[in-house]
Amino acid sequence: MIEENSTERERLSFEQALDELDKIVQKLEKDDVSLNQSIELYQRGVELSKKCSDLLEKAELKIKEVQSSLN
Repeated sequence: MIEENSTERERLSFEQALDELDKIVQKLEKDDVSLNQSIELYQRGVELSKKCSDLLEKAELKIKEVQSSLN
């Protein structure tokens, strides 16, 4: 697995992060990865999950701002 630096991770769009997370899940489900690989994949998955959650939270706040400006 290729390591990315934090700025590259920050630039990921929601869709890119979700796609990578899906690929990680598929790899883990195959059962042909070592324990160390599984741990690395799991750690990356947690990072991506947090990234997606943060992006969704920002989108929700933006939607609430737009809605409140219409009232």
